[in-house]
Amino acid sequence: MIYERIINSEQETEKLAYQFADKLGPGDVLTLEGDLGAGKTTFTKSIAKGLGITRNVNSPTFTILKQYEGRLPLNHLDVYRLADSDEDLGWDELFYGDAVSIIEWAHLIKEDLPEERLAIQIHRLEDDKRKFTFTPFGTRYERLCEELFE
Repeated sequence: MIYERIINSEQETEKLAYQFADKLGPGDVLTLEGDLGAGKTTFTKSIAKGLGITRNVNSPTFTILKQYEGRLPLNHLDVYRLADSDEDLGWDELFYGDAVSIIEWAHLIKEDLPEERLAIQIHRLEDDKRKFTFTPFGTRYERLCEELFE
């Protein structure tokens, strides 16, 4: 099943992210897709804040991976620069550890992603209005979406 939510402001994006952060557990993997400026990093910053991370969170575009400590550790990846790379960055250690992993531009490493994950598409509709589409892969993420969208 696919879940959708229309968001009308940055504050609504933050609220949705906080709701997700409250339900996330060790090893959860979220993939984020959307055009530049769609809100991927804003959503990630708010999840980080919801996980109790107090450091400034920004896009790891040039470093590929940034790690943060909070209630749960957070791996924030931006794999855009890996589009034509065969480099193995130790995905298993990242995706199957205790941290929550959020991957921007995840379609570029699709073959390396865990089978079970939550795929999130963010589409910019106008100004601050966004459409979030959530596609769960696996029972863990199906339950998560059911809880959040009942």
